[in-house]
Amino acid sequence: MGRQLKQPFQEKKLFTERIIVALIMIMVVFTLLLSRYFYLQVIQHDNYTKQAEQNKIKFSRINPTRGLIYDRNGLLLAENITTYRLQVVPEKSQALEVKLQQLKQLVSLDDEDIVAIQAQLKYNPVFKPITIKSKLTEHEVSRFVVQKHQFPGFNIEPYLIRKYLYPMELSHLIGFVGKISEAEFARQDHSIYAKDDYFGKTGLEKYYEQQLHGTPGQLVTEINAQGKQLSEKISTPPTNGTHLNLTIDMQLQKAAYRAFGEETGAAIAVNPNTGEILAMVSKPGYDTNEFINGISQVNYDKLAQSPDKPLFDRSIKGGYEPGSTIKPYIALAGLYHQLITPESTMISSGSYKIPNQDRPYHDWKQGGHGKVDLVNSLAESVNVFFYDLAYRLGIDKIHDFLQPFKFGQLTGIDIAGEKRGILPSRTWKRANRDMIWFPGETVITGIGQGYFVITPVQMAQALTTLASKGQVNPLHLVKRPYVKKPLPFDLKPQHWQVVHDGMTAVINAPNGTARAIRAKDYLIAGKSGTSQVFGKSEEDIYKKNDELPKHLRNHALFIAFAPIEQPEIAVVVVAEHGASGTKAAAPIAKSIIDSFMQERQDLKAVSDE
Repeated sequence: MGRQLKQPFQEKKLFTERIIVALIMIMVVFTLLLSRYFYLQVIQHDNYTKQAEQNKIKFSRINPTRGLIYDRNGLLLAENITTYRLQVVPEKSQALEVKLQQLKQLVSLDDEDIVAIQAQLKYNPVFKPITIKSKLTEHEVSRFVVQKHQFPGFNIEPYLIRKYLYPMELSHLIGFVGKISEAEFARQDHSIYAKDDYFGKTGLEKYYEQQLHGTPGQLVTEINAQGKQLSEKISTPPTNGTHLNLTIDMQLQKAAYRAFGEETGAAIAVNPNTGEILAMVSKPGYDTNEFINGISQVNYDKLAQSPDKPLFDRSIKGGYEPGSTIKPYIALAGLYHQLITPESTMISSGSYKIPNQDRPYHDWKQGGHGKVDLVNSLAESVNVFFYDLAYRLGIDKIHDFLQPFKFGQLTGIDIAGEKRGILPSRTWKRANRDMIWFPGETVITGIGQGYFVITPVQMAQALTTLASKGQVNPLHLVKRPYVKKPLPFDLKPQHWQVVHDGMTAVINAPNGTARAIRAKDYLIAGKSGTSQVFGKSEEDIYKKNDELPKHLRNHALFIAFAPIEQPEIAVVVVAEHGASGTKAAAPIAKSIIDSFMQERQDLKAVSDE
């Protein structure tokens, strides 16, 4: 093989080309580096300066303290107490599932808790703390602190939690707070609410959430590159929630709750001169403190499935026929439209028939009451008197007269969850039943039956107007200035007085249906009623309702106010399945009024000393 000759010219050319390519590549890389440097140092200077500041400045939220709740006399009803919770930052903990199992030896964790924690781990960012256990006991705190070195990323944090001092008696009225839900958080101002905030779920806690919550502040912490804290200051102080001063008298509230005994139902006591609610009870209640950090599924199911429905607020949501408690208002309508006078009389023979119809509408007393006037028709609750009056009034006049009393309407009371009820009319029936109105339906409307549905709070609103002889004082639970306004129609003083006389006779006359609750030292005016649960057949019309099984008995109603000369308290009571208003509901109302009068007497005695 021959020897290859060198080619200096070609080699030099190749070397030169390589040098040029290398220089171009160096210049391209240098240009890219220079461009990147210019981008970072000039164009992105402000952005990275801000990030650098954030690396050494940490901003933390300062939660506001929720407003407290007091009764009308300054008694604390809802407070905030310090407790402790165990939290973990997932990215700082190794083998988290194992650690959770080990924690069972130190704090009370069950399988339900573990499932809830695992659900949080799926959706929460790994750098955000997750609550493992709330409301730790002192024993749990001390046990964890001793073993804390075995649980990196875990930490115990103090925090404020709501506590209700009368959870059963005020369960429906005050309600409770709980962790804010995703749906609730989405509707709120995120500068005020955080995803781990507490939020009013029911009652006053929900209605006054914005006032009670307050506004968060901001804490600024400076740290160095090693993570050591250099300084700390509050840049924006939090604005704590506003305290609520209720119109409720807690002593009377407890008395009203006790008065029900084993009965279920609702009671509302109000000052008819101001609209201030003194007591508002729905029985049975439940322990609202169980709900604050999330009630267990087992305990919640017990409440939700209980036949007594403790979670249901009967005072503002319960719908009942008014029964004979509507008769004083029908009497006022008859007086206003001049269909009767205070002296009007009629013969009650035990039944009533619409002209040209054969169907009888029975009185509650077989054989009737004989000759009665307006006062006696109220005292003895004579159905026939009000059948006839309602028929002559007609449904249109009845509807238009009762509407300003707030029947079938929202009263506007300051609590979440009020239901409307039904004040029947031709228009209502056409819209909701697609049927015409029949005369017989007007007749039974006159004794509070048929389509008529009211709530206890509507009864209380109407009763304040009745007791104050025409002044509409809006019901309210939080102290505030109140504005009286009259009914949109004028009734003569003697018209109010004859109806008051009839209601006074219900309790104080020898023939009164509720004479058993007559008081010794003061006079009560009242009216009983029954709300039908099941209709009766013709042959069962006079059978005693209290002989039926409990769940088939009528609801018992009673309205009352006292003292009659200048009423200071008006009370509405619904005793569910109580059968008789005079036997079941009237004694509860009497007990509440007695408690009020005794407290009033005690205060007077103290002031006289």
